[in-house]
Amino acid sequence: MSKPSSSSSPATIPGIEIRRAGEADVAGIHRLMTANLAANGGCLSASFSPEQIVAMLQTAPMLVAHRETEVVGFLMTGSRAASGEVPVLRAMLEAYPGAEDAYVYGPVCVAADVRGQGLAQTMFAELRRHLPGREGILFVRRDNAASLRAHAKMGMREVAEFSFRDAGHVVFAYRG
Repeated sequence: MSKPSSSSSPATIPGIEIRRAGEADVAGIHRLMTANLAANGGCLSASFSPEQIVAMLQTAPMLVAHRETEVVGFLMTGSRAASGEVPVLRAMLEAYPGAEDAYVYGPVCVAADVRGQGLAQTMFAELRRHLPGREGILFVRRDNAASLRAHAKMGMREVAEFSFRDAGHVVFAYRG
């Protein structure tokens, strides 16, 4: 188990284990992602098939938060090259391509019943240990106030804006 230490992360959340994701986590990640898509009333803009998630696991760290056997959070990362295949990510990278070794952060998703406990921040702190010194790039829809606040609170800075499918988006970046 790779729980963050209290000195380098916001908090350890009782009953929740954070670790690097594996293929056994794909169904739970996909289920949580699907439930939180904008089309289903959530705030996630991009969706990945289980096969795409498996492929992503092979190329970049992905973190998962478990409560017993249930996936209650995930944080994905990907290479800029692979991310360019997703239209909204391509638009983000056109607005701000980042450093040569930059990676794409996100999406990050936390189940509704565990939000507000610092889980996204704890997964972010764990990710920074996996990818030290590298730039991470992400976007948040301009109308997702909670996510904008959460990412600013994590020390990420706004570096660009873009529009995709009639929605405004903010590009954030940080150095691990």
